[in-house]
Amino acid sequence: MDNDDLIKLQKIKCNLKKIDSKVKLLILLAKAKQAYDDNKQEKCLSLCKQILHKEPNNPSALRGMGCVMQSQGNMTKAEEYYSKALNFSKNKEIEYTLLGTLYYNNHEFEKAIEHYNMAIEINDNYDLAYEGKNQAMLENHIQILDLQDDLIKRNLF
Repeated sequence: MDNDDLIKLQKIKCNLKKIDSKVKLLILLAKAKQAYDDNKQEKCLSLCKQILHKEPNNPSALRGMGCVMQSQGNMTKAEEYYSKALNFSKNKEIEYTLLGTLYYNNHEFEKAIEHYNMAIEINDNYDLAYEGKNQAMLENHIQILDLQDDLIKRNLF
């Protein structure tokens, strides 16, 4: 075996290590998603942290951390993770929709609509953003009607 063959083998070995590393990362992501779906939030957090230890800017793991934080009621941390994921994501419509949902759940309907619109601008076929936007617009409208009714009852309108 000559020197060129050794160099080729070393490149192959290096590539196989990279592939192995990526496969392990994908397995961890799949396990984290399954843990989240099974409502095993601590397990999901642990797996996402493992992923972020290896790849600190992994948007899927950051998204996962945000989802767990949101489901635990920590909206500030959820917003942080979604925003950080937004910096590294190739599918930014997902993060904008998650942020929209976060704001919707916080009754910040105009801010929610703004983020759903950003998602739609990126991907005009992203149904989740349209659904969220429509719901936020409806809730915003109902809130305005309730306020008008309250003002009428108080003879202030």
